[in-house]
Formats: sequence, structure tokens, C-alpha cells
Amino acid sequence: MFKSIQRDIKLIMFSRGIRAFAFSYLNIVFAIYLGRIGYSTVIIGLVLSVSYISGALLTAVWGFASDRIGRKKVLILLAILTILSSTILVLTSHLAFILLAVVLVNVGAGGSAGGGQGGGTFNPVEQALLAEKCSAEERNQIFAINSFVGSILGSLGALMSGLPQYLREEWAWNSINSYKPLFALTCVFSFALVFIYRAIHEEHRPQVRQKIISKQSRGFVTKMSLLGFLDNMGAGMISPWLPFWFNLRFGAEEMVLGKLYFLLFIFSALSFLVAPMIARIIGVVRAMVSSHATASLIYIFLPFAPSFFVAGVMMVLRSFVAYMDNPLRESFTMAMVKSEERGSAAGVTNLARVIPFGISPMLSGYMMQSLSLNIPLMIGGSLQLAHDFTFYYLFRHVRPPEEERRRGSRS
Repeated sequence: MFKSIQRDIKLIMFSRGIRAFAFSYLNIVFAIYLGRIGYSTVIIGLVLSVSYISGALLTAVWGFASDRIGRKKVLILLAILTILSSTILVLTSHLAFILLAVVLVNVGAGGSAGGGQGGGTFNPVEQALLAEKCSAEERNQIFAINSFVGSILGSLGALMSGLPQYLREEWAWNSINSYKPLFALTCVFSFALVFIYRAIHEEHRPQVRQKIISKQSRGFVTKMSLLGFLDNMGAGMISPWLPFWFNLRFGAEEMVLGKLYFLLFIFSALSFLVAPMIARIIGVVRAMVSSHATASLIYIFLPFAPSFFVAGVMMVLRSFVAYMDNPLRESFTMAMVKSEERGSAAGVTNLARVIPFGISPMLSGYMMQSLSLNIPLMIGGSLQLAHDFTFYYLFRHVRPPEEERRRGSRS
């Protein structure tokens, strides 16, 4: 699978794997960690919302900056900010400093339910750099392998989320300090990222256009952004809270959750390998919609699971279908905009997808505390299903260039 992949692409994939490893265990334990400190569900929701709001703004800023000063430089800067953020979490558990840490690099808000996202603010810059390193014909495959690497390493990182429980039970660490080694480990990984990014070769040609995104690309980016907003308004009501929900609903501790998320990442990794094959047969748009709609339905019915085992099986099934659209959507976006606008386009679409996470976790926190643990899951799943139907209606006739060429060669 990796034989014919050029050196710089392998380095980008390796960095994706390291980030996914670290962010997977942080995403699993972060809300639980805040609860152990003593913060209420509403305060936890506030912290998550602040993280996503700042992430939304910074995602766009870094995307635009990468088109102007270079993607490699921005990735190195983000790795340095992650070192600073992790160090803050090691040294203090005061709310003001936790807010500062999550504002810097969105610790605990990089996508918790599998898929190997590996940290939101890195993604638009990585997508643009990766797209520059591969041809149109291999782009879907390269993006899928990149997500596969992230998900496999994310599955191993998920097992690390059981470390705090182990330290409490076997070494009698107190509740708060048992999480500090995970933050320290993230700091070490971020140092490694700096050296990996420095080794990537980039001949950056600064964008000299006055407009951030040209008129030709603007309509596509606007549609993708609005749909991403709707999709993640639903996702934001659920995914940041899932480990916390499993903990409250079924009493699942970190070790059990780590094993569950290990399976979620493994099955999402398998789906990444299948995604390009399905897209080649039925088209990118249909592949994205069919997989994502199935996942949305599972969220709607998850609250009716009678036991942790049944809920876990449902989540494993969902993990296989839910993240199939991630590399396809990234590749689709890169295909439909100009090369010199890819960082900006990825920044805008990621901005629109992250903004709702600044609103919906607070709403979910209030609903969980005042109404029911399950209501956010049903509402969130319904919003995502609405996104799926709308996406298909708007893009059912749109094909990326490589699909048009294959269609032309057959006719």
C-alpha cells in the first residue's frame, strides 16, 4: 500500500498518525477529566464550546495563512502551540488556564468518535499540502490512506485512555493527577512533529490574488460550508459528549471506553480503504451520502440501546460507515477548487464545520443536565440526516474531474 507513495506524502501520513494517537486519548478522557476536577455538565459544555469556537476561527486563519506563507511553516507553528497547550494542562487544572489551553490548539476537541481526525486546526493545512503532492487520479486513494493511518494510530491511542484508571487503581494516584501523564505524552509527540514537518520539502508560491477565493470556486465553497454547518450542528451535540454519555448511562470507565474506541478507530480505518473503491463504482457523492445517512440513523436509535454491549455494537457499526465520507469529502473539496486556493477553501469549509461545535455542546450540556441524557443524540442525528438529503439534492449531478474523465473515456 505504501510502496509507490513518495517520501513527503509518507511524512505527512506519519505526522497524521502521531496527532491521531495523541488526540484520540485526549478526546476520550477530556470531558471525564473535567468532571473529576469538579466542574458541572454546563461548565464542561462551556469549555468544549470555547474550544470549538476558537478552533473554528483559527482553522480559517491557518488555512488562509498557509496559502500565503507556506503550509510547512504553519504546521510547525501549530506543533509548537500544541507543546505550549499540553504544558499548561500538565501544570494546572485551574479553569482559566484550561480555557487558554483549549483556545490555543483545541485539546480535547479534535473529533472523539473515531475517524482519526487528529486535531481540527491542523487539517485544512494538511489537506492542502497533501493535495499538492499527489495527482488527481490518485487523490482519493492518498486521502483515504492518510485517514487510514490516522485511524489505526488513533485506535492505539484510544487504548492509552485507560492509563488514568490504571494509575488510580494500581498506584493510588489521585483523580486529577492521574490524567497528567497523558498531557505530558502529547507534549513529547508535538516535539517530534516539529522535526517531521521540518523534513517535508515545500516550494511555496505565495498567493498573489487579492480575493481570498475566486468567483469560480465561491459557489461550491459556500454550499459545502452551509452543509457542513448543518452536519456539525448535529455532530457537535453528540460526539464531544459520547465518552461522558457512556460513563453516565452505563457506568463505563476509561479502560472500557479505551477498548471501545480502539474498535471504533479500527473499523473506521477499514472503511477508509473501502471508500475509494465504492466511490469509483457509484461516484463520490453517492458514496458520501449513503454511508453518512446510515450513520445518522444509528445516532437517532442509539438512546434505545438496552445495554453497553448493544450500544457498543451500534457504535462499531456506525464507525464503519460514518467516516467513509471524511477522506472523500476532503478530496472532493480539493478537486473542485483551484490549486492556489486549496488552503483557503479548506479553511473556510472547516471553519463552517467547526463553528456549530461552539454552540451545540453547550446546548447538549444543558439538555443532559435539565432534560435527558438521550435528547441530544436524537436531535443531533436528525440534523445530520437532514444534511445528507440536502447534500445529495445539491450535488447529485456534480462530478470531480477524474470522474468526468472516466465517464468520457467510456462513452
